Amino acid sequence: MVVQRLGLDISGSVQVRYADGRTAQRSVARNVRLSFGGRDGVFSAIVEPALDSASIGAIVLEELDLLVDCTQGRLVPRDPKQIISEIK
Repeated sequence: MVVQRLGLDISGSVQVRYADGRTAQRSVARNVRLSFGGRDGVFSAIVEPALDSASIGAIVLEELDLLVDCTQGRLVPRDPKQIISEIK
């Protein structure tokens, strides 16, 4: 499992709801440091035992100010020089 390979600590659980309406209890890994493209942050991660890979969600993308380039299949910084935070 990815959690053991990465040496993540499990701390608690949450209820998740899938797109098909099913619900389940899943473990949470806390204090997960993610570094990508010269940017990093500490996040919580929901552990999905059936997956062999990790998914990055909208909150992580927003905090690291990364955009999804669907045509090239990659993540890119909105501004390569700095993180830009938006405030209403």
